[in-house]
Amino acid sequence: MDSSLALFNKAYFWDVDFNKLDRSKSMRLIIERVINLGNLSDLKRIRDIYTEGEIRLTICNISYLDPKTLHFASLFFNIPKNRFKCYAKRQSAPLPWNY
Repeated sequence: MDSSLALFNKAYFWDVDFNKLDRSKSMRLIIERVINLGNLSDLKRIRDIYTEGEIRLTICNISYLDPKTLHFASLFFNIPKNRFKCYAKRQSAPLPWNY
């Protein structure tokens, strides 16, 4: 395991062996879990580990973000919400009670 990952809460990675996480091979998993479950200091740590481009590309391709996390990620990374895959997917299939 990469020493830079040791600072993250192991509970974020409950379903994988935390000690076998590789910074480059598990990039999508790490970024996705930190975006969904982490706090502000975790997000700042992610910026120290990965480039801004890697983070932005990864979070834009996440299939699901709850609305609160989507709005926060959009503001924090300065990305329009319509660039997120999860936002476009939700807009194309509105639920009947959302009319």
